[in-house]
Amino acid sequence: MRRVVLQMRISVDGFVANLNGEEDWGVPPDDKVFNLIDSLPDKADTLLIGRKMAEGFIPHFENFPADHPKSAFAQKMVNLTKVIFSNTLTAPFGKNATLAQGSLAATITELKQADGKNILVYGGANFVSALIAGGHIDEFYLLVMPVMMGKGIRIFDLLENRHALTLYTAKAFNNGISLLHYGLKHGA
Repeated sequence: MRRVVLQMRISVDGFVANLNGEEDWGVPPDDKVFNLIDSLPDKADTLLIGRKMAEGFIPHFENFPADHPKSAFAQKMVNLTKVIFSNTLTAPFGKNATLAQGSLAATITELKQADGKNILVYGGANFVSALIAGGHIDEFYLLVMPVMMGKGIRIFDLLENRHALTLYTAKAFNNGISLLHYGLKHGA
């Protein structure tokens, strides 16, 4: 069965964006952090994304300059099959994009049971919160930024029950970012 893998930046005090949804508080990834970020799509063939994030994400990567040093990563994002989750869109937009139909749980179950590689999740916060609350995320790659925000948007507030995790990797990088890679203990 395919695994749903979340990669997300998070502050030390648990926020993923400020109160206005802006993400200008993170530390830019150094080469080692970027290499980690760049490796995740190699193990995946599908990206789950909420409508709000898709509106900026998809055009950003589809219009990425070909001569940019990170254009190979941008091309990976374009080539992934993207499943956009929205209650308002009537049609998908962007290359290799489809629009999710039906309930979140049924769609995730169907995707996980299909043949293929891992399924990546990049956001946004409300969409990720619903996936976490539903127990749909199998692995968490949390890039903990060396900042405390005090207020903002969180992704764990919809949880009603405890979800046990297994720590796969904890790594500190020279730029102050720490990686916490967890797996969900299903049935725990």
